[in-house]
Amino acid sequence: MLSGLMRRRLMHRRNWMLGLTAPALLTGAAAASPADGYASIVSAAMDRMMAGMMVKPSGDVDRDFVAMMLPHHQGAIDMAVAELRYGHNEQLKRIAQEIIIDQQQEIAAMKLAIALWSTDMIRTILRSAALLMSAAPGLAMAQQAPWNAKDMPVSHRDRVYASEQFSNTVSVTDPADNRLLGVIKLGDPQPMNFSPLYKGQVLVHGLGFSPDGKTLAVVSIGSNAVSWIDTATNTVKHTTYVGRSPHEAFFTPNGKEVWVTVRGEDYIAVLDPTTYKETGRIKTPGGPGMTIFSPDGRYGYVCSSFNPVLAVFDVATHAQVGQVAQPSPFCPNIAATPDGKQVWFTLKDIGKTVAFDARPPFAILKVLDTGPITNHVNFARTAKGQFAYVTVGGENAVKVFRTSDFAPVATIPVGKMPHGVWPSGDGRRIYVGLENADELAAIDTAGNTVVATVPVGQAPQAIAYVSNAVPTGPGTDNLQPLGTAGKALHLTMGPIGGKGTASSITLFDQGIIQVVQSAVTGLQPKKPYMLVLTANADGSGAVEPLANFMSNPAGAAIVNASGPIRQIVQGSTATPRRFLAVAEVVNGAPGRIVQVQRD
Repeated sequence: MLSGLMRRRLMHRRNWMLGLTAPALLTGAAAASPADGYASIVSAAMDRMMAGMMVKPSGDVDRDFVAMMLPHHQGAIDMAVAELRYGHNEQLKRIAQEIIIDQQQEIAAMKLAIALWSTDMIRTILRSAALLMSAAPGLAMAQQAPWNAKDMPVSHRDRVYASEQFSNTVSVTDPADNRLLGVIKLGDPQPMNFSPLYKGQVLVHGLGFSPDGKTLAVVSIGSNAVSWIDTATNTVKHTTYVGRSPHEAFFTPNGKEVWVTVRGEDYIAVLDPTTYKETGRIKTPGGPGMTIFSPDGRYGYVCSSFNPVLAVFDVATHAQVGQVAQPSPFCPNIAATPDGKQVWFTLKDIGKTVAFDARPPFAILKVLDTGPITNHVNFARTAKGQFAYVTVGGENAVKVFRTSDFAPVATIPVGKMPHGVWPSGDGRRIYVGLENADELAAIDTAGNTVVATVPVGQAPQAIAYVSNAVPTGPGTDNLQPLGTAGKALHLTMGPIGGKGTASSITLFDQGIIQVVQSAVTGLQPKKPYMLVLTANADGSGAVEPLANFMSNPAGAAIVNASGPIRQIVQGSTATPRRFLAVAEVVNGAPGRIVQVQRD
């Protein structure tokens, strides 16, 4: 054990530090000022340090020395973090940053000296770095380059999450072996969610996560909800209801706010992630689609789903400081490069992706023709450089571009209608949600090839890779099997005669009925069409309308309907088989059949 003299000195130091605390802290009340917050962190750090240094001698002097010095150094790191978070003296804050870096290096060197280096050690160092970045916002990394991302190898502690809008679930995948662990059920499928007494979520869609990896913010469009999920236990901690049709929720890089784009209205709802309450609103052009933040935490970039303008805000003041013209009104997704130099956004209706300068005056750098139903974009830093990965739903592919010169690098076939996309912590994998295949595809960024697919829930939308989401334990508590969420019928549809690009169709089982979703391409731009049932495989015979739709400027559309369609298109002795098809519209009625089901 420690000598009596050393123990008395440690106790004296602890008591002296506790003397800094406010009476409210000593009675267990919440911190009410920066001084209270500082004292609270330091007091907890001292307690951990003292407990950790109470080492029983092992007979190995070197190991005992390291065992005592590790908590000592970690205590210094924790106290330096408190200074960065609450201090005002710039010279002392620089010294605190140096303490964190130096102590991390010495911790690593001591571990290495006695052969204790491990992946867990790497994670400990990177977690300390995350605390540094959250305490000093100028050093923070944007969410699309997660706080613990750089060079962190894929681990069983990591998780890949997908939000699934027709099964109303969040799937949880272990990326180390690309294995589905289960789903978090947030709601029921049709028709149960039509009830006026229904309490679950509808159209589970958006997905963000806290800088410490402990909390998911899951947006459900149909029920106007943000569900706060504990990543360690897979349970909903709270549900916050916001305005009409929210789309995405993202934490600011310092973790102090969550910005929710309320796409059905004209503002961002600012939420407090500790109280889960709305604390303010930021006015935007109508239909804000998504927010992403610059890696230094200074700017928030908000693209629009209904107006051809992207707004840039100062994160600290919430004031608008710039704007970027969108070539079309419909932007579903936006991301900032890890190096902080560029921001890219996608335009789903015209099949383009735009890159602009992340700094004032926010000039457009490049407009890329990426393809029909361009969905999401994200980035990977690899040994070969920094690359953008763009999901193109109408081509069932992910397209890869160099960010240095915007040159195309690869087109990767991945499966039916790729949607959300997110990199692993080390940039060696890109994970893609396949909306019309109910799968998660894992891409090896070294060769730009799909190396694994994982079954997930129905129509995955947003994807998030969270490093060290489960620091301890199996992380499988409260997960449920796929069940009905894993049942779907996948079909294709194409031009009469069999030539031309195939459109994907998926029938998502909801019990007796199905939700039908088709990603239709190869149509005339901006023309009215109908999704119909026809009597024959060549499109001839009686026609029954299912849904009207308008093709977008790229000649594509996503069409939905619901009903007992599987029983009809597969046929039975009681029900003659019918075929899904797309018809032109003439005077409000179905006209010429232009595409028909192939399967």
